[in-house]
Amino acid sequence: MSISTHVLDIGRGRPAGGMAVMLSRRQAGGPWSVVGRAVTDSDGRVNELSSVPLEAGEYRLDFAAGEYFKGSGTHAFYSEVSVVFVAADGDTHLHVPLLLSPFGYSTYKGR
Repeated sequence: MSISTHVLDIGRGRPAGGMAVMLSRRQAGGPWSVVGRAVTDSDGRVNELSSVPLEAGEYRLDFAAGEYFKGSGTHAFYSEVSVVFVAADGDTHLHVPLLLSPFGYSTYKGR
């Protein structure tokens, strides 16, 4: 299975290029283990968050929103956005977009 994301800065009406993203997987029993790191491209995309195939389980995407907005001179309420989701058996690809502004965000299961 693979996981991708697309971050759109809806406050500025453009992709959020240059944002650090980290993918972690919850281990059996509780702790999180980092399985991938990336930076969004100029179109706000990361096409593959891990260099190894992923298995079903609970995952967390951490987006460095505060650093992204700081780089553009914008004050933001959220320093980090974390999205926790479950990858089911049989999933071959998950796409988790993030729509972001300095004072709010939303996400959904994409294609």
